[in-house]
Amino acid sequence: MVVIRLARGGAKKNPYYRVMVADQRKSTNGRFVEQLGFYNPTARGQEEALRLDLARVEHWVSQGAQLSPRVRKLMKDATK
Repeated sequence: MVVIRLARGGAKKNPYYRVMVADQRKSTNGRFVEQLGFYNPTARGQEEALRLDLARVEHWVSQGAQLSPRVRKLMKDATK
């Protein structure tokens, strides 16, 4: 099954996440199909905290991809 989930990056105590389309059987930071955006929970000031390619997310969902709970919440935040 294909899943849309977060892959952690960044440094210790400074997380940075990429929104990825990946096979459910692969590790979180392993092989992926496509990168759809990023999420920076520690963004300050004018820094961009969230960027999602909503058209590609909708494409993958129409193809049967499942959203992780956190990505589902980020989608709601992005569409506001």
